[in-house]
Amino acid sequence: MADLRTDPAPGGDYPGERLGLPPDGRGALASWRARVAALVLDWAVCMLIAVGFFGSGVLTGGGWRSWMILATFFVESALLTAVAGGSFGQLICRIAVVRLDRVPLGLVRAVTRAALVSLALPPMIVGADRRGLHDLAVGTVVVSRR
Repeated sequence: MADLRTDPAPGGDYPGERLGLPPDGRGALASWRARVAALVLDWAVCMLIAVGFFGSGVLTGGGWRSWMILATFFVESALLTAVAGGSFGQLICRIAVVRLDRVPLGLVRAVTRAALVSLALPPMIVGADRRGLHDLAVGTVVVSRR
């Protein structure tokens, strides 16, 4: 019977093994639960911020206001990932975005990653090591800080 905590990855006994990551604990691949929780937290906070800055029209209106939650999410995600290694939700859920070569992420990669996440499709195409196209494009992986 397969272990439900770690789904087997091709070429390794656990997801992340091929990337040189530990099977669990600090530095291991972040769980799906933590990643989804971080995204929900990020979106909720960005909704509140966008409503605060641009009014409730961001929730129901059309035109430019309808894009302000996504724009807020993009800015929050890019800046916090570049500075702190993760978005607000990721920091709360104790997960981090790191480069595979362990060099600091930097603003250009963080902005590129945030832009790809904002497109929605790249994060939905995920490989065996829980890396979406956005992570593959910039050489990152989402790991646990615990």
